[in-house]
Amino acid sequence: MDLSVKDSAQLLRVSEKTIYRWISQGKLPAYRVSEQYRFNRAELLEWATAQKINVSADIFAEPEGGDSLVGLSEAIKSGGIHYRVGGGDKASVLRAVVDVMRLPEQVDRQFLLEVLLARESLGSTAVGGGIAIPHVRNPIVMHIQRPIVTLCFLERDIEFGAIDGQPVHTLFTIVSPTVRAHLHLLARLAYALRQPAFARVIAGHGSRDEIVAASESIDRSVSPPPSHA
Repeated sequence: MDLSVKDSAQLLRVSEKTIYRWISQGKLPAYRVSEQYRFNRAELLEWATAQKINVSADIFAEPEGGDSLVGLSEAIKSGGIHYRVGGGDKASVLRAVVDVMRLPEQVDRQFLLEVLLARESLGSTAVGGGIAIPHVRNPIVMHIQRPIVTLCFLERDIEFGAIDGQPVHTLFTIVSPTVRAHLHLLARLAYALRQPAFARVIAGHGSRDEIVAASESIDRSVSPPPSHA
């Protein structure tokens, strides 16, 4: 549990009073630790995405050291963009998604499918507007060199248990080598889906070039300017 009430308020760009109100209403995922509320960053980002809350750009600040992070455009180019992905229900769609993902041979695709389905059993990863972001509550960490986002447009809309009741037509599936990289991509994707230009390209099932260009625009808008000595 790495976030305090103050941290969460800053991340969600609301007052601490609002955070406490959401907790008392049972809306916000929180934990009581030593008489203080603490929050899991991954759960908070999932919740903010589902509630269509724009998180602070501070989430994109990269701490010194640690693993290298990639932008949304690079992750999507690595993960691939797929059209008319089949499936008649949530389970068969996720199986089809796992089948088309660009993964090293040593990755156990059946295991990946099982953890995605297990996450869905806890609560839908559909975030509204026909979009879902399949991943587990504790980030999927697998033996891959770089984090990837696989974008799949479905052949037909599927009931996914979305918060707005709409069926899902688009899935962004995140797989990362580290927890930090997973959180970075989840935050950037949540931000991107709130930006009108990016959202229009996705809603229109744009071409690969259009989607990559829209992703690059998102990366430029959130990346800090280069520092000068």
